[in-house]
Amino acid sequence: MDMTKQRPAQRHSAGFTLIELLVVVAIIGVLSSIAYPSYVDHVRRTRRVAAEGCLSALAQQLERFYTTNMTYVGFAGAPNCDPKITSDFYNIPAPTLTARAYTVTAAPKGPQAGDSCGTLTLDQAGTKSPSTAGCW
Repeated sequence: MDMTKQRPAQRHSAGFTLIELLVVVAIIGVLSSIAYPSYVDHVRRTRRVAAEGCLSALAQQLERFYTTNMTYVGFAGAPNCDPKITSDFYNIPAPTLTARAYTVTAAPKGPQAGDSCGTLTLDQAGTKSPSTAGCW
């Protein structure tokens, strides 16, 4: 064998081919199209739970007032909630009061308006609406 012949140098490529880059971009696109809607739904449910907590806290204030005064009429409290929830995502008006009954509501607004549960209500008997599974 003739050892004087040299082999041509092998070329080593540095970097990615266009095909490899397109495959990675496609995979990222598919993953994000699945993950983003799930993330948005989770954020919406988290805000709804915060509004439910607001309504429950307001209901407790009403019950304390009733225990002291034997009527709901005259209650002038406000929900002790995260101001971000009440200013940006839910409208929580003053409760509807009678001597022996109340109804508190939280109506979604802004980015929360697309919530499938809609307006949340709670009354003195503990009745929550909507009664759809997952809303309360």
